Amino acid sequence: MEVNSKEKLISILNQKCPICGKGHVYRKRNHFFQLPVMKASCEVCHYHYDREPGYFLGAMYVSYGLAVFQGVLAFLIAILLFDDLSPLTLSLIVVSVIVGFSLWNYKLSRVIWMNIFPN
Repeated sequence: MEVNSKEKLISILNQKCPICGKGHVYRKRNHFFQLPVMKASCEVCHYHYDREPGYFLGAMYVSYGLAVFQGVLAFLIAILLFDDLSPLTLSLIVVSVIVGFSLWNYKLSRVIWMNIFPN
């Protein structure tokens, strides 16, 4: 079953299985500060998420790219919206955006990596 790029993007953003696009990759959190826990396999198509030891090392590069993109975007938006921000304030804005999105980047980068290299 071939999936078009729009459906694939929606599947990635919703953190669904890279094969069937229906099963959730992560378990639901019980409380706000719980770290993300990846399921062993898809509950729909039984695709095994963790293919081999070190499979998700490449996802760190994806996460780094997402963080750099978000940091640059936060910097540009802050510069455009506010004319006279000090370098310290700009740095705090960028760091808080990167830290604020870190858990989301962690989860999203793994799902993106699984979609790039599904087998």
